[in-house]
Amino acid sequence: MENIIEFLLWLDVWIGTIVVVLVPVLCTVLANKLKGLRKKVHKRKEQTFLPNQFVLSAKLAQNVEHIKAIVGDSSDIIFRQFKLGMDNRSCTIVHIDGLVDQQLLQQSILHPLMHSKQSKSGFHLFKSGNIKDYLLYHALEVSDIKALKDTDKMIRQLLSGSVLLLAEGLDEAFVLSAKKWISRNLDEPITEALVRGPRLSFIENIRDNTAILRRMTTDPNLTFSDFNVGERTSKQLTVVYVKDIANEELVKEVKDRIQNMDIDHAADTGYIEQLIEDNYMSIFPQVQATERPDRVMGAILEGRVGILLDGSSYALIVPATFSVMVQSPEDYYERWIPMSLIRLLRYVAAFLSVFLPSFYIAFVSFHQGLIPTDLALAIAGTRVGVPFPTIIEALLMEVSIELLREAGLRLPRPVGQTVGLVGALIIGEAAVQAGLVSPIMVIVVAATAIASFVSPHYGAGIALRALRFLAMFSAAFLGLYGISLFFLALCVHAVKLRSFGVPYITPGTLYSKEDWKDFFLRMPLFTMRNRPAEYFPKDQVRRKKY
Repeated sequence: MENIIEFLLWLDVWIGTIVVVLVPVLCTVLANKLKGLRKKVHKRKEQTFLPNQFVLSAKLAQNVEHIKAIVGDSSDIIFRQFKLGMDNRSCTIVHIDGLVDQQLLQQSILHPLMHSKQSKSGFHLFKSGNIKDYLLYHALEVSDIKALKDTDKMIRQLLSGSVLLLAEGLDEAFVLSAKKWISRNLDEPITEALVRGPRLSFIENIRDNTAILRRMTTDPNLTFSDFNVGERTSKQLTVVYVKDIANEELVKEVKDRIQNMDIDHAADTGYIEQLIEDNYMSIFPQVQATERPDRVMGAILEGRVGILLDGSSYALIVPATFSVMVQSPEDYYERWIPMSLIRLLRYVAAFLSVFLPSFYIAFVSFHQGLIPTDLALAIAGTRVGVPFPTIIEALLMEVSIELLREAGLRLPRPVGQTVGLVGALIIGEAAVQAGLVSPIMVIVVAATAIASFVSPHYGAGIALRALRFLAMFSAAFLGLYGISLFFLALCVHAVKLRSFGVPYITPGTLYSKEDWKDFFLRMPLFTMRNRPAEYFPKDQVRRKKY
């Protein structure tokens, strides 16, 4: 019997070792296979989804019929026919009801065209047959005008809220900007609230968001580059950077990845984040998401690149490293000594949120001799009558906490807060009284949950919560040895990970004296003379003197 028990213990140790060692290897192989598949998918030939492409002609009726054939019989698309005031030439404007400012349409487009004034220069252009220049320079009173022959771009502009002007005898269409968007007012950040600092967040209107950033600086090098993403929705995406600071190769890489995206619709920047990240098999977020304009401005002044998407109140910042996931804008708004201590506390909280339950499982299940006698007796006393092993006990509590957390997020805010608080108290108390879990396990799980709330970055907090379960299983297999192997595998993965060419755990892997001033501690602002070297900025000097 003793030999059988020894054999089973030996077999359990070896099975645990094989699982802990082979799982990262298998994940790496699978990631490489999927990476090759991803490259093949990204090489898919670009296609357009606008049917019945045509070439604009000088015949107005033919052009209107072609446009109707493309946009269909949608009731919100308005075709307004009228006569030009100068010679009763037939014209048609096309717009989408609800996306156009009707007052601007009436006063700056229809009225000037239907009641054209015969100025000498305008009359000369008109008589010479140059109807395009006449409309462009004399008749229309809107600031943003484009003359297009590309029907694909023309239809895209129409569906984005612009007004199309077609005239008899003209083989081009005028695209007139008269957009009127429904957007909410500027509000405070919800997920990144601060005690001290700007109380302003991005909204869903991309032009309001770019205006917020433009208002923060008068630097003429602040640059916005626009793209259209989504084969069917064609939403506007803007890349933000400071031209004389951001590394040109980084900017080019960001633009290339955006242009190579293959997607029908991007509802939020979360779609963009998943399509441009380096390693989608990694549990760590490699793109920083934020709703704070001050965080984006601080990042681009360091040499990083921001990404805005129309319809999303979250901006993206690349590259992103693990250290920026632990930093908060408030670190720079308060004095350096208390904020350095708070930043250290965040690192400790991140470690505890991953490994605290696993250490408890390892010590109680495998290494009781390492626990002080009085504490070991106290733990043993609380576990009297508990029918489950420590790993099952921990999983029951952790899963319950995660369910309550998710329920609190999905329910309406007043109800969600009540469910999260009251539910945790009731479940913990009931589980202890029923003898399903020990009181110390409730304390460990509660401390772990509190530590996970400290993370300033929501995506990083989710990653740490997922890693916690892997650490718990490693501890259940091999105790402290399993935790050590898991930690080593995690470190190897983090060292190999890159975000747009930047090592994920910099400045830990790239030694730079300046970068260490804003890593574990936040040194005084006057000592941080240079911008972070990890981003390879063109202008490295942030301030000339101490």
